[in-house]
Amino acid sequence: MELSSVPTDAELRGLAQAVADETQRQRLMLVTAESCTGGWIAKTLTDLPGSSVWFAAGVVTYSYEAKQALLGVDPRTLERVGAVSEEVALQMVAGALARFGAGVTVAVTGIAGPSGGTADKPVGTVWIAWKRRGGYAHAQLFQFAGDREAVRRQTVAAALAGLRKTLTE
Repeated sequence: MELSSVPTDAELRGLAQAVADETQRQRLMLVTAESCTGGWIAKTLTDLPGSSVWFAAGVVTYSYEAKQALLGVDPRTLERVGAVSEEVALQMVAGALARFGAGVTVAVTGIAGPSGGTADKPVGTVWIAWKRRGGYAHAQLFQFAGDREAVRRQTVAAALAGLRKTLTE
């Protein structure tokens, strides 16, 4: 599916349906671990009728404490590299998979703005990680443009597209 620079609701729905179809075909359960998207990935997926068959849980962890308590992110990692990092995204995705017993998961952590950016991590910096049970986690850095809504929409789209790729590789 070709996406516009800032995906529409219809485009997000299309991506979610592709993920749902493949997850269901493989008889897997899916979990999301979200920070900057605030549950938007889970909402997009669970807007689909019948999602309870393949959607296990969605966790929103904005604070360091929540990332530690709910996903097992190492506090030393958070202190050393910050929440918006490859290491934290990978720990979030592994923790979500382990804690909720799913077959596939996605994790996102980033800076949606309008504040919170730095020279090293400007607004629009997002790390997304994906993992299948029994497979290796992988993460990707994105630099999205636009306001808070645009950054979050693009993050949801990239997370869903990556899930679809993870499920079909």
